[in-house]
Amino acid sequence: MKPITAMKNVPKVHMSSPLLSGILYAAIWLAAGALLLSMMLRWGSMQESELPTYSLFVHGCSALAGGFVSGRRSRQRGWYYGGVLGLVYGILILLIGFLASNTGFSGKTLTMMLETLLCGSFGGMIGVNTKRS
Repeated sequence: MKPITAMKNVPKVHMSSPLLSGILYAAIWLAAGALLLSMMLRWGSMQESELPTYSLFVHGCSALAGGFVSGRRSRQRGWYYGGVLGLVYGILILLIGFLASNTGFSGKTLTMMLETLLCGSFGGMIGVNTKRS
């Protein structure tokens, strides 16, 4: 039997839009963060009253990761693509929160939007300055 040396016939999937690829990566980071928070809440010593603070941290990390990917894929104007990603990510989170549990706008909403904008922009600035291999 011959060993498989390389997978030459497998097509690679590449998203051409920096914004869509950044949103995909941000969603993956959000899912991982939500899973981690739920495990900490279930089996750790975290209280339910601490959950909004930690969820802001997860949203910031998700926007940072999405902005990084978006800036890296764009190869130019990383702050712009990362900032747009942060705004779109924040609006999607607000929309999902409104549709799922009828939450409205508050000071925490504005804080989350500002945080995702800044973290996405910062991630885009870092991403655009990394080398592509």
